[in-house]
Amino acid sequence: MPAASRSRTARPATGRPFTVRTVQLARALMAAVAALMITFSPDHSAAIGLSVFGGFAIVTSLVLIVAAIIVHPAGQRWPSVLMGAITLVLGMAASIPAWRTDALFFVLVITWAALTGVVELVSGIRSRGQDGSRDAITVGALGLLLAALLLIVPVGFVQDYAVEGHAMSLTGIIIGVGLFGGYAAIVAVFLGIAGLAPAAKGTATSETTAGADRLADHRGEA
Repeated sequence: MPAASRSRTARPATGRPFTVRTVQLARALMAAVAALMITFSPDHSAAIGLSVFGGFAIVTSLVLIVAAIIVHPAGQRWPSVLMGAITLVLGMAASIPAWRTDALFFVLVITWAALTGVVELVSGIRSRGQDGSRDAITVGALGLLLAALLLIVPVGFVQDYAVEGHAMSLTGIIIGVGLFGGYAAIVAVFLGIAGLAPAAKGTATSETTAGADRLADHRGEA
């Protein structure tokens, strides 16, 4: 068959309906919901903190696992699978009402932030030059920062104070839940901006790489 004829019959490559940007926006939405729930809740107890973290973690894990199946190509799925598994297990543990204590909040959130932070940071470093790699490095670093800050907060910390004659107390769990809410807010804004921004020049994606390979094959056959 002549090259011109093959060119007319060849189908153009179509983009995937779900991309790295889609995953970023989905994760941003989950983080925003968690941040809003903590911000507007007058109760920053372990029960509320673990309830919000559990819901956030379970839904986020589903986003990560789905992303591993339909977004990331073979060989680049391990970060999403690993983060999804860690987040799902810890999110389910946080969703058990009888386990919701101050100590458990710190244990679960520190473990989650540290493990997923390391995985995302390493995957971002290893995939430098690809779409979303810089964002993964930043979010991974934010997770490690959250873990470090929570490690500093004493679980049994209590500071009594008075505001206009009303006695109040600042406790370790209030600080811990507040730190998680602040982390969620920062991640929501960052990933939201990253998901809406166009891909940076010079970054490679699985779609562009596959398209280049098909173009090279087509020219070789011509």
